[in-house]
Amino acid sequence: MNMVRPGQFSLGSISAWLHDREPQMIAAVRELVVRESPTRDKPACDQLCAYLAGQFASLGGHVTIHSQSTAGDHLEVDFPGREQRKPVLLLGHFDTVHALGTLNRMPWNERDGRLYGPGVFDMKAGIVQMMFAIGARREVVGELPRPVKVWLVSDEEEGSASSRATTEKLAQQCAAVLVCEPSAPGGALKTARKGVGSFTLNVTGVAAHSGLDFEKGHSAVLELAHQILAISRLTDLERGISMNVGIIRGGTRTNVVAETAAAEMDLRVSRKEDGAEMEHQVRALRPGDPHCKLEIVGGMNRPPLERTAQVAALFELARKIAEELGFALGETAVGGGSDGNLTAGVGVPTLDGLGAVGDGAHAAHEHVIAAELPRRAALLAGLIQAIE
Repeated sequence: MNMVRPGQFSLGSISAWLHDREPQMIAAVRELVVRESPTRDKPACDQLCAYLAGQFASLGGHVTIHSQSTAGDHLEVDFPGREQRKPVLLLGHFDTVHALGTLNRMPWNERDGRLYGPGVFDMKAGIVQMMFAIGARREVVGELPRPVKVWLVSDEEEGSASSRATTEKLAQQCAAVLVCEPSAPGGALKTARKGVGSFTLNVTGVAAHSGLDFEKGHSAVLELAHQILAISRLTDLERGISMNVGIIRGGTRTNVVAETAAAEMDLRVSRKEDGAEMEHQVRALRPGDPHCKLEIVGGMNRPPLERTAQVAALFELARKIAEELGFALGETAVGGGSDGNLTAGVGVPTLDGLGAVGDGAHAAHEHVIAAELPRRAALLAGLIQAIE
């Protein structure tokens, strides 16, 4: 991936236009934050989707709302471009982990150069950066240099079940995917993300009275305990593999040998092939007590975003643009997943963490740094131009 020829457009002019509009960017972020959109609240997500559709349409985009029967609707926006290059996909989500009414205890707040509120960092400020990157290019230079697709989903925080197929399809139509999820600490981009798997292990034993017929029982809880120890031995931190048993359930009363028990597990892997291997090992678990039965459900739901040569080249392009804009840009690998995992999984160069700079995703102190909004939007505008 190479930079476009110098002089084809003025990145400095775009940056100046954006910095002059920092107050408007802050106001736009506020508008999204005060419109709460928990993943499981379809009416709230649909209302925000409709609002965003209007905002992107006002920028000249062709809007398509992908209606859903249970999840919130998803938003696709297509912007034409001057050159017939492949589009770039701007990817994100507008759902949050915060329940409806969180604004009552986490109200929108501006203080000390920071913007606070539920979902502001993950990732409503990133959506505003998309809007203003497109708006800056159109206002300062005119027509976009290439087609741009925007894809915003309503279910990312809970696995992207209803949006995944379309995310992968749209990505395959594009030259690259720019994910406006929050940045890593210090504004670093995310050039690698671990893949994510989820499993539930259900154990069925033989119930019995623990006082009268203890020897006739076969405890599902005891069997589960042995299985948890076996599962813990699958963790290999040197290879970037972790298996965490996060929830356990079992039994009905203390005087009953437990007939059922279950464990819910989270798997993280750095390489795609490790995901397949780990899934095989989990499904290969066998009961130590032959009177107990094991049932394993689940599997890998997000492949890893690996730092391939294409991803490294995309980051280097971003680093050079940032340098031209007057700031240093780092990169890192993180354990959490995003929809960027899905686009990387179908082989499309993907650069993640292009969203807001801040801290506290999913937490009470969630915030973004206001002064970084124009700079990150300028970086995004530069990448839209520069990707070949």
